[in-house]
Amino acid sequence: MFKKLVLISFVSFSFAACTKTSTTGGCGYTESTVTAPATEIAALQTWITANHPAAILHPSGFFYEIGTGGTAGIPNICSRIAIKYSGYLISPSPGFKFDENLTGTTLLMYQLIIGWQKGIPLLKAGGTINLYIPPTLAYGSAGSGAVPANAYLQFNIQLLDVQ
Repeated sequence: MFKKLVLISFVSFSFAACTKTSTTGGCGYTESTVTAPATEIAALQTWITANHPAAILHPSGFFYEIGTGGTAGIPNICSRIAIKYSGYLISPSPGFKFDENLTGTTLLMYQLIIGWQKGIPLLKAGGTINLYIPPTLAYGSAGSGAVPANAYLQFNIQLLDVQ
């Protein structure tokens, strides 16, 4: 009898722990308000002017170029997205490819770097975008894997699907 009571309590607690109370679509995350400092934007602007002069400055401090806008759903912070992408260092080691997935992968928007969280919603599914992201909106002073601290990054992204 005691084992049944413990099992029922555990199952009840497990379901209760999964309750979602957010008004942001149920995931409990909200869009970041972080913006890049003026020094990072100026440094990236210098590179953009020389290499991608048509890129547009986003209010948060990254630059972007939309290849195709797409035709289906627009993602938000709570969306699960399917994408293909390539990631390159702008600085240091310009042109070094540090990551790539051309077969497609599924990710949760709220788990992505801020530059992706703000840049990918500029598209609809089926669209492509190039993002040029300063450190504050990427991996910052910590870096990550092959990305060194305070790196400026370029991503070429194809948004395959939004769920």
